[in-house]
Amino acid sequence: MNILDKIVVVKQKEVEERKSLYPVKLLESSLYFSSPTVSLKKYLLRPDKSGIIAEIKRKSPSKGDINPYVSIERTSIGYMQAGASALSILTDKDFFGGSADDLKVARKFNFCPILRKDFIIDEYQIIEAKSIGADVILLIAAILTPEQVKQLAAFAMSLGMEVLLEVHDEAELHANMDAGIALVGVNNRNLKTFEVDINTSKRLSELMPKEVVAVSESGIDNPALIKELKTFGYKGFLIGETFMKNSRPELAAKEFIAQL
Repeated sequence: MNILDKIVVVKQKEVEERKSLYPVKLLESSLYFSSPTVSLKKYLLRPDKSGIIAEIKRKSPSKGDINPYVSIERTSIGYMQAGASALSILTDKDFFGGSADDLKVARKFNFCPILRKDFIIDEYQIIEAKSIGADVILLIAAILTPEQVKQLAAFAMSLGMEVLLEVHDEAELHANMDAGIALVGVNNRNLKTFEVDINTSKRLSELMPKEVVAVSESGIDNPALIKELKTFGYKGFLIGETFMKNSRPELAAKEFIAQL
């Protein structure tokens, strides 16, 4: 069993527990549930922004603790002041040390697109994402069938949310191109081995439909790499660890974006 399989097993149990603790009716009564969402696609295409989706990630299965005591308020505000286009908040607790509360705090202090980064396998998690203030959800092709991707994406869009579909190879991209998703992320990290290869983004760029906004994820550790990936058609760049390994991630982001 690889790490991705383990995460999905834990996630299935977690979702069932949360359904009993926080019924859908309760989630739908949240202030954010009826609030309009902010478009990640529009923000990534804005010329006055960097295209960077700055991530808050406390730990990871491959690296262990990265920045467990990070201030969500200070970091999220700092990321946006630095010129990031959007925020990505890890809400998985067991493997990444995050929580729904982290996203709620980021939402409270920022008017910008916020991606709920988690392992979504059930419509319930999408309702939950909307109730805590997320604008965008992540769907990971590696843990879903093409039919599930279509169903979950359609449900998210019916709530006014956008979807970032994450793929790792040609087969995943090809299998999900008719799901009507406007944002496609190529994860340069193999979630089964956790090895990173930037060439994954370069290779898959040739297969990316013209109408989607392409996002490169993982392993982006210097501004020159963003400039290079832009020549391959990428408009978005999800960066977490490069910033989070610093005690003040928002200052690392500021320096990185200034160089860019």
